[in-house]
Formats: sequence, C-alpha cells, structure tokens
Amino acid sequence: MYTYMLITTVIFLMAGLAEIGGGYLIWLWLRDGKSIYLGLAGGFGLVLYGIIATFQTFPTFGRVYAAYGGVFIVLSVLWGWGIDKKAPDLYDWIGAVICLVGVSVIIWGPRQ
Repeated sequence: MYTYMLITTVIFLMAGLAEIGGGYLIWLWLRDGKSIYLGLAGGFGLVLYGIIATFQTFPTFGRVYAAYGGVFIVLSVLWGWGIDKKAPDLYDWIGAVICLVGVSVIIWGPRQ
C-alpha cells in the first residue's frame, strides 16, 4: 500500500513539474518576450506531462485527471512562491490543503 502511495505521488509530482514548467516557459516566451526556444522547450514539457500522466495505475482517465488537478494547484502555489517569488497568503494555503484533501478522497477512497 505504501509503495503504491509513493509511486502515485512521484508520478503526480513529475507530471506537475513538466506541466507547470512547460507552461511557464511558454509564458516567458509569449508574455515576457523571451526566446522562441523557451517556447519550444515549454511545448516539449507539456507533451512530456501528457505522457507521464499515463503511467498512473488508475482505471479511468477522469479519475487520474481529477486527482491530478488538486496536485497541480498545490504545485502551482509552490512554483509561484519559489520561482516567481510571490509568497502564498493564508487563503492560498487553505485552498491548497482543501485540494489535497480532495485528492486523497479521489485516490484512496474505498471503491466497490
């Protein structure tokens, strides 16, 4: 059980870093006027994200993406703090915790 939880978490983290990193590179290219090569690297990151997500063992696409959505939100808050240097406020943290609770219910809730 703990191995499954660890693998699930690692895959979500890898997917999140690929998606947020890819989106961030495209943001830098289009919004900040940086090199098109950053945009191309960002596109590659987004493709990589789509591939990484398929390694989850959930039986359905919808459940994987619903659970991942909460992880994405938490990682986005952390990315903004670490990369953009914008410290999250109390409501960012409360929202992130709510998302993690939702992810936990989706991932580890009892199934029939």
